[in-house]
Amino acid sequence: MNGLHESLQDTYEEVARRNPGETEFHQAVYEVLQSLGPVVAKHPEYADSAVIRRLCEPERQILFRVPWVDDSGAVQMNRGFRVEFNSALGPFKGGLRFHPSVYLGIIKFLGFEQIFKNSLTGMPIGGGKGGSDFDPKGRSDGEVMRFCQSFMTELYRHIGEHTDIPAGDIGVGMREIGYLFGQYKRITNRYESGVLTGKGMTWGGSLVRTEATGYGAVYFLAEILKARGESFDGKRVVVSGSGNVAIYAIEKIHQLGGTVIACSDSSGYVVDPDGIEVELLKEVKEVRRARIVDYVDLRGGSARSAKGSVWDVACDIAVPSATQNEINGADAARLVKAGCRIVAEGANMPCTPEAVKIFGEAGTVFAPGKAANAGGVATSALEMQQNASRDSWTFEVTESRLAEIMGRIHDSCLRTADEYGQPGNYAAGANIAGFIRVADAMLALGLI
Repeated sequence: MNGLHESLQDTYEEVARRNPGETEFHQAVYEVLQSLGPVVAKHPEYADSAVIRRLCEPERQILFRVPWVDDSGAVQMNRGFRVEFNSALGPFKGGLRFHPSVYLGIIKFLGFEQIFKNSLTGMPIGGGKGGSDFDPKGRSDGEVMRFCQSFMTELYRHIGEHTDIPAGDIGVGMREIGYLFGQYKRITNRYESGVLTGKGMTWGGSLVRTEATGYGAVYFLAEILKARGESFDGKRVVVSGSGNVAIYAIEKIHQLGGTVIACSDSSGYVVDPDGIEVELLKEVKEVRRARIVDYVDLRGGSARSAKGSVWDVACDIAVPSATQNEINGADAARLVKAGCRIVAEGANMPCTPEAVKIFGEAGTVFAPGKAANAGGVATSALEMQQNASRDSWTFEVTESRLAEIMGRIHDSCLRTADEYGQPGNYAAGANIAGFIRVADAMLALGLI
């Protein structure tokens, strides 16, 4: 690879050498380092102090086995992970992902991204991530409970409200958080609400947490449009995925005047020219836990389903909200050719480097996930505030705080990009602004 400042090339090569085979982690590190050339040119102390090298190495990596018993009485075993990446700004904070694709490289990529995402929120939280290759899909509640209890039996000794605060991610919703919190409480004999976020409202959760990542991405988009003298009115939007992030992004886009014409799941996608009916989508995905094609059967009219890539659908704005590297170079080229002018990442790193390059060359505005999807962790931090004060805020108060945070992140990205000679480059602005806050804290705290 090329394109790195000479003082950063050795750092990247060291990361690749010390973490063989972890391609997603390599990609995430390279993407950040690529933005930092102007920073180290202006502030050589960041390179001279090895703060960038230290930032690329997790403070702690935890790998453990998770044995559990399925409904037939057979013993199953999975791997559990927690990567506590950087705590210069506060306790480690980041979700748990339960999915068959999970391995150490995925968790490290997510944890590395989380450092900068959490920094951009302005909240006192460090970066971490965890999970397992366990697949909750198709498992009974009893099996999920037994797995979560076994997972927490190891994890509990590494977490705490002043140490490391996990949350949900793919495959980990309120059900899983409940089982995890119950086991933590059982083992420790402490009702430590702040040890996990994404909890149910009757036992320490926060309003807006369910909606936060999707809503936050749309608030960030609204700021992009406002900076361009535009709004959502008349905009055709495609949102990939149909999970939590996608559903609530669609809901907020419609509230702000846009029209989401397509969404997807792993089996294909649906197109609804009149706009995706959010309540029906919730019925299909959250209540029936069915495939996206069922939406078409229930909706009728001009709605249709298709196999292949949802990025075949022409749109003004794209919000990839499914998983990493879902938009490749060919997808990006089709989107640009069809007139897509803004791409905002609702998922973590859903665009490949080639796709990001194509967007940049075409003048398509690109908002990276570490900025655009920071609403989830921001609201997790708001949940921690409520837990600490034994308080519970209204939906309106919490959503207002979320919108304010996303506005600050947007402005910080634009301001920083301009300061470092890359006006309008949200990716560079996000990477640099997130980095500087963490790096300055690391320098202030000494050799950590």
